[in-house]
Amino acid sequence: MASSLKGVRVLEMAQIMAGPTCGLLLADLGAEVIKIEKTPGGDDTRNFLPPDVNGVSAAYLMMNRNKKGIALNLKDKEGIEIFKTMVKNSDVVLENFRKGTLEKLGIGYDEISKINPKIILCEISGYGRTGPYADKGGFDLVAQGMSGLMSITGEDRNKPPMKVGAPLTDITAGLLAATGILAALIHRDKTGEGQKVDTSLYEAGIVHTYWQSAIAGATGISPGPLGSAHPLTAPYQAFKTKDKWITVGASNQNTWLMLLKAINREDLNDNKKFSSNASRKKNLIELVEILNDELIKKTSEEWLKIFDKNGLPCGPINSITDMFKDPQTIEREMIIEVNNKKAGRSKAIGMPIKFSKSKTEKSKGAPGLGEHTRAIMQNFGYEDEQIDEFYSRKIIL
Repeated sequence: MASSLKGVRVLEMAQIMAGPTCGLLLADLGAEVIKIEKTPGGDDTRNFLPPDVNGVSAAYLMMNRNKKGIALNLKDKEGIEIFKTMVKNSDVVLENFRKGTLEKLGIGYDEISKINPKIILCEISGYGRTGPYADKGGFDLVAQGMSGLMSITGEDRNKPPMKVGAPLTDITAGLLAATGILAALIHRDKTGEGQKVDTSLYEAGIVHTYWQSAIAGATGISPGPLGSAHPLTAPYQAFKTKDKWITVGASNQNTWLMLLKAINREDLNDNKKFSSNASRKKNLIELVEILNDELIKKTSEEWLKIFDKNGLPCGPINSITDMFKDPQTIEREMIIEVNNKKAGRSKAIGMPIKFSKSKTEKSKGAPGLGEHTRAIMQNFGYEDEQIDEFYSRKIIL
């Protein structure tokens, strides 16, 4: 079986999370992803310490597996010329600089598209390359606030605003960028044309508000935070049991009846306060109190066995290390181990997409700073004598 993106070469001029997320997914799909790091320090996540694995940043190791690494001084004219040489024989350039940075370096889209008319430039930024905020830098925390996500996350309106625990807009922007690149590659196959792909953390946050935006669009009222509850259906949230917490997804009439049968409270469906989804949402506080009184009687393990037997969607609230050990995680190979020359073995998140025919790449560890510089330069036609000279002048590392 061939990898879906075998033969596609990506130059990743990105760091920290959004761009590297995109590059990671493309690498797993079979693309040759060459991570171009700045000199002297490289990707800023190399300094996200602690934690570390034998002195190497765990954050860097997580985001950059399956990539080749070159360290290139783009502040030097010859470093720029090396980059242009790489563009000639590449398919995608991925970057997350501030607006205008590549243009100042002389390698903006207009310039690199002259070198390679089929090149695809993917830009990930805080707010997108157009609009009144295009010149502003972006961070996940700020994007979560501005996109509305923080207004719907947390227990209730009287508590301080809360962000989603994971850097959701960073990760989602990376996934959107990968989707855009794949669409641009298909377009190029049909037309021969390269193009720009533009997405942002702000837009990545907005797309997570589908349900809440539906409510606001229909009513003119912005919904607030609901804890673990759902804005449109009930009961659909976390509940405390005798020992821990679990989630219960009784999100439609069928699963509602499953829940009642499982807890031996089928009488509740005869109560007009709870007989329909609309009435359950209206009387949610009272309903939750009743369900809490029932669920506190047994342990999480006992309830999960009962609910599973009755076909009711449910699950434990795992810690991250619990998730690592979950048999479904193991079966789906979502936590893997990779090898780094300095760090040795480290854990990484595996490929989240499975194919019946296309192959995904066996994962290699994240590259050391400049680990593949010489080999990459050789692949682009440079002789060892030239490469040695570049090393001596610190144009490459």
